Amino acid sequence: MQGAATLWRLARAVRLPQSRSGRVALSLAVVYFVWGSTYLGVKVALDSFPPLLLSGMRNLFAGVGLFIFAMRRRPVMPTLIEVRNAGVVGTMLVGLSSGMLAYGMRTVGTGTAAVMIATVPLFATMISAVTGRHIAKAEWAAVALGLVGIAILSHGGGASAAGSAGGSLAILCGALFWAIGAHLAARLALPADLFIATALQIGLGGAISTAVALISGERMAPLHFLPLAAFFYLLFIGTMAAYVAYGYLIRHTSPLVASSCMYVNPVVAVALGALLLGEPVTRGTVIATVLILGSVGLSFLFDDRRRAS
Repeated sequence: MQGAATLWRLARAVRLPQSRSGRVALSLAVVYFVWGSTYLGVKVALDSFPPLLLSGMRNLFAGVGLFIFAMRRRPVMPTLIEVRNAGVVGTMLVGLSSGMLAYGMRTVGTGTAAVMIATVPLFATMISAVTGRHIAKAEWAAVALGLVGIAILSHGGGASAAGSAGGSLAILCGALFWAIGAHLAARLALPADLFIATALQIGLGGAISTAVALISGERMAPLHFLPLAAFFYLLFIGTMAAYVAYGYLIRHTSPLVASSCMYVNPVVAVALGALLLGEPVTRGTVIATVLILGSVGLSFLFDDRRRAS
C-alpha cells in the first residue's frame, strides 16, 4: 500500500493537458510505448509466474489500487448495472484477452506476440461491420495498410520466431477477445468516473483470472529479482497507467484510433528486442514501421473527418 500511496501523490502532482487533443496525444503515447514494452515484461515475469496467475494478480492488484485512488476523489458511485457491465468488459479485456496472451507467450516470442495482437483493429472493424456500422473506405484502407506492415514485420522484419501452433492460436484468441471487449466498452453503460470504471474492469477481470488459475492448479515458481521487477512494472505502469489511458481513448476517439496502438506496439516490441536482446533491425523492419505509422495517420485523418461531419 505504501507504493500505491506514493503513486497517488505523484499522480496528483502531475498536471495533465487541459485540451482534448492534448489528452488524446498523452493517452496515445502511453498506450503506444508502455504496452509495446509489456511483451518483454510478460516474457521476463513468466520465469517465476504461471501465465493465468500472472495476468490475474497483476490486474487484480491494479484494480484495487485504482479503486483506492478513485475513492479519494469522491466520485459518483456506480449503479449495479454499471458494475455488471464493467465486469463483462473486464472479463473480455483482462480475464480472457490478457490471460490468453500470457498463456501463449510461454512458447511465442515477444515480437511475434505483439504482431499477432496487432490483428485487433481488423477484428474491431469486422465486429463493427457485423453490428451494422457503415465502414468507410478510409477505415478499410487504414486496416489494410497496417496489416501489410504487420505481415512484413512477421515474415522478415525482425519479429521473433513463432512458437507452437497452440500458443499462436491462444494469442489470436486473445486479440479477438480484446476487440470484443473494446466494442462492448464503447456501447455498454459504464461508471461515469474513468478511474472507477477502469478499476472495476481490470479488478473484476483479474479476480476471475486469478480464481481460474488457482482452480486449475497453477502455482508460483521460485521468485527471482528480474521476474519480480517485471511484475511490478506490469502492475503499476503496464496496467494501472495504461488502462486509464486506453479507457480515455475508448470514450473520446473512434474504435479505430483507440485500437491503433496495436499497430505501433509491435514496432516498440521489436525495437526493445534490438536494444536489449541484440535482435537485428532489418530493411523489412524499417518498411513495416513506415507502413504501420501510415495506417495510424489514416486512422486519425478519418476520425477527424467523421467528427467534422
